[in-house]
Amino acid sequence: MQTVLITGAASGIGRDTARRFASAGWQCVLVDHNAQALGQLGASLPAPASAPHVLRCIDLTDATQVASLGEGMPALDAVLNNAGMSDASNTPLAEQGPAHTARLLALNLAAPAAVVDACARWLKPGARVVNVASGAGLHAIPWRGAYSPSKAGLIAQTRALARARPDWCVTVLCPGFVRTELVAGLIEAGRLKPEGALAKIPLGRMAAPEEMARALQFLASADAAPLHGQMLALNGGSSVYGGSQPLPAATLAPLPLDTPMELEVRGGDDRAWRAIAQPQPTAQPRYDARLDLSPLHAPAAGLLEAVHASAVRFAARHAQQASLTLLLPAVGVGRWQDAGDGAAARMLVATLACEWGSRALRINALEVQPSFDAQTLHSLLRYVCGAEAQFLTGQVLMCAGNAPEASR
Repeated sequence: MQTVLITGAASGIGRDTARRFASAGWQCVLVDHNAQALGQLGASLPAPASAPHVLRCIDLTDATQVASLGEGMPALDAVLNNAGMSDASNTPLAEQGPAHTARLLALNLAAPAAVVDACARWLKPGARVVNVASGAGLHAIPWRGAYSPSKAGLIAQTRALARARPDWCVTVLCPGFVRTELVAGLIEAGRLKPEGALAKIPLGRMAAPEEMARALQFLASADAAPLHGQMLALNGGSSVYGGSQPLPAATLAPLPLDTPMELEVRGGDDRAWRAIAQPQPTAQPRYDARLDLSPLHAPAAGLLEAVHASAVRFAARHAQQASLTLLLPAVGVGRWQDAGDGAAARMLVATLACEWGSRALRINALEVQPSFDAQTLHSLLRYVCGAEAQFLTGQVLMCAGNAPEASR
């Protein structure tokens, strides 16, 4: 039996995540400040086989309470720092004093580090630590107080922890717009206009909390090891969109997240990748996915052309609801004169994501070293290519050992 600690567990993404882990047989240590909601959640979860779930009613803005978190803690396979808050006051930052921002910064920025410190001795070798930041940490959102600064700080804190603890797998999830109670409240209060938000999301929709829960379940597993020190921006492509025109809304509802994947491998020998496939009865609906290896074999100055050719082939065959995942050589491989072509190829991935999004066509890429082991990428590709990741597009993920933060 594996054990996970989840903060902010009683509502929104945290609640859906707790349900997924409990259904998968994990023991859950559930932390929240809302005792009533926490108790209701605990009572609703299936009990693990050999140990009960642990409910801890703790105010994570209180350093003394956080420090007590390790008391009676079982050994942990994963810690998910999910708790967070926004600023709904609409007060300009220049008019806010330390008292106004203190609680938000304590919960969003100080608490994740304090939770890890309190639980460090209970984390097993190879444990996973996942911090939940936000797309607001990538782009400033005005009139929401210190929310964006706090999430940008959490992203940096995560990368620093990854450097300090290479024996763990440390990642950060940056959700985009998710229809949680928090977002619903912002919409009801008139502080968030759904049409304005959707106009900046290439996939043309908000995510369901379950999509974030699936991502957290993956990141909390041993399969996430290639992403050590990395950020997963699960935002429908909003972090890569820079246009001035509103994007069209989605025309198709997402497929069920459990839809099995039909994987096609192009541009190389598929024998090393066959284990990624998910064979199912032929009558069952499938999610079409293509893994293209051809950019790895492109000439030194031909990466942009190879990515474009791959996209053309994919678009000629798939009109909607499918994914294209590319393998790219890691940044820094090859001559400096060719670096511009490589950067252009990566921006092409983002641009295609913006153009394809309204038809639920996705494109992502993984950067790998020349001597990479295909088998270590199977689980990551199964997630990225498949139906569980239907809100992931336009991202270039650097596998462990390729990213500066992971290798220093």
